[in-house]
Amino acid sequence: MVRRTKEDAAATRNALLDAAERVFYEKGVSRASLGDIAQAAGATRGAIYWHFKDKVDLFHAMMERVTLPIESAYGACTAGGGVAGEGAAPASLARLRGVVEGVLRLVASDERTRRVFEIALYKVEYVNELSGVRDRHIAAAEGFVGKLADDLRSAAQAQGLVLRMPPRVAATGMHALFDGLLLGWLLNQGNFDLVAVGRATMDAYLAGLGFDLGRV
Repeated sequence: MVRRTKEDAAATRNALLDAAERVFYEKGVSRASLGDIAQAAGATRGAIYWHFKDKVDLFHAMMERVTLPIESAYGACTAGGGVAGEGAAPASLARLRGVVEGVLRLVASDERTRRVFEIALYKVEYVNELSGVRDRHIAAAEGFVGKLADDLRSAAQAQGLVLRMPPRVAATGMHALFDGLLLGWLLNQGNFDLVAVGRATMDAYLAGLGFDLGRV
């Protein structure tokens, strides 16, 4: 009986989080009410307060279920390992390209990731208790740019290339392209092939830095 009760509570909590995703996406976070979310979940406001302190707590719980695209990119770069000397350098550019393409593919194919990312970008105000969402974006972006800079520096060394700008500057520009592709794709409701356009754009940028992509 205790196990069944725990399973029921978990199912209710997940139903509330699923409903919050839908309501926040449709109405925006500030305009959505707990009553709206309870109705969408087929539950009561009391059920929400049993699981969550308030709307902000519910919002943060919803966000925690999803790894945002920039976090996925940073995590994939980190999992690939840091710069481990010249022997590992030839893999840096291939890993970098693979990470970017993989994350763009995730956003294009995973509805929950896309929906929560769009809520976090366009449907929440970064003020008061929700300023943590902005802090989360900034922390992930800084980590991602740092890993991009490491890989660009390592790949340049492997190809005997003198980059046309400092690695950190080049990485910041690459991150801006990555972010811009995601934002444009979401804003235009997926009216272009995110993966194909992203691959072509990133390769053009890397070629512009002087990399020989045929050596990857």
